[in-house]
Amino acid sequence: MEPYAVVETGSKQYRVKAGDVLNVELLNVEPGNKIDLAPVLAVSDGTALKIGTPDIKQVKVTATVIKHFRGEKVFSFRTKRRKNYQRKVGHRQEITALKIESINA
Repeated sequence: MEPYAVVETGSKQYRVKAGDVLNVELLNVEPGNKIDLAPVLAVSDGTALKIGTPDIKQVKVTATVIKHFRGEKVFSFRTKRRKNYQRKVGHRQEITALKIESINA
């Protein structure tokens, strides 16, 4: 089994391994720059799993920012029957694409 880590960014948790491309909520980092993803909640070296309480300080997950883009449009539609009330609202989330370079345990 390959080494992996569980990281948290944008209030969401992601299971990542080296070489993965990950789409997360917008980060304020220029494309081409490297960042360290923190906090690391769990890490596995392929045989043993280490879980943090609540996170692991010694482990670093390094990623490179590939690009920023906007996700697909999501629609929210509300209606009230027999009242001639309809509201349609769209939303497009700003997304950052990351390439996971390494997991330093």
